[in-house]
Amino acid sequence: MVSHELFSEDIAILRETIRANDGSNVSGGAFARKVDQLIADFYDDIGELTSLRLSDILDLFLIKVLYVNRHSRDAETLGYLRRMLERYLQVGELSLDQSKSFLPYLSSLMEETAHPSGAFQNPFEAYRKYGDNALFLSGIYPDSLGRKRTGGRMGGAPLVDKPYFISVGKRYYEMAASDRLAEWVHQRDTLHRLAQFFDVYVEALNEMSGRYVLGMDMNVIADKMLDAFNRYRETKDNAHLEAARKYAALLKLDGRAWPALSGLEPGSSQPAYY
Repeated sequence: MVSHELFSEDIAILRETIRANDGSNVSGGAFARKVDQLIADFYDDIGELTSLRLSDILDLFLIKVLYVNRHSRDAETLGYLRRMLERYLQVGELSLDQSKSFLPYLSSLMEETAHPSGAFQNPFEAYRKYGDNALFLSGIYPDSLGRKRTGGRMGGAPLVDKPYFISVGKRYYEMAASDRLAEWVHQRDTLHRLAQFFDVYVEALNEMSGRYVLGMDMNVIADKMLDAFNRYRETKDNAHLEAARKYAALLKLDGRAWPALSGLEPGSSQPAYY
């Protein structure tokens, strides 16, 4: 894998390219190939994934799903989404691995959005926060919606579904954009854009969540495993074999189909799953 410093520098170059071309999209050709290469680098060393800066990882994935795949043209919205995701993931003490520890946190977000309170200094902050809640929940955790939860401050959110949060998310962002403070914090255009294209951002975050945040891109993992295994066959270097085994473990491969990875002889009846 490339060094963390080089990885961060490459992400910074992508950001600057997007800012320099704000209002247009330059994601074709070399730009898209660079994004794909950085994602491949991200998967190169399983043991080093968590040592990268969260902001760099989120920017890379947002650039992939929104700028490259959906041809977004607004640099400020990309930055807003990255900061929002970073804030929620850190405050909720979440990681890139799915676990059950965040369910009370999600339930509290649902409760807060479904039953707004007066715990904000001004309406603008409340509208923006509720819009962020709705986008985060419907974008990153769509499977958490549509059923009752426990653990919220008032015993769990009501039975609400994804369309509900999309509807209220659009409304809250539009209300935030219409507030005079939106101009003062230089977010009026961004909030209008989030309201108008809320569905597009939800779709992009659904892809990001399914492939990168709560899961991993299994196509990339499979390619990495085969590359490592082929390098082992060519060099007999056990380091490559160990790398292949790590990728195989993520894919949950049956060891009997890959005896060289599992250490089993072909035809062995011993069950082995990776």
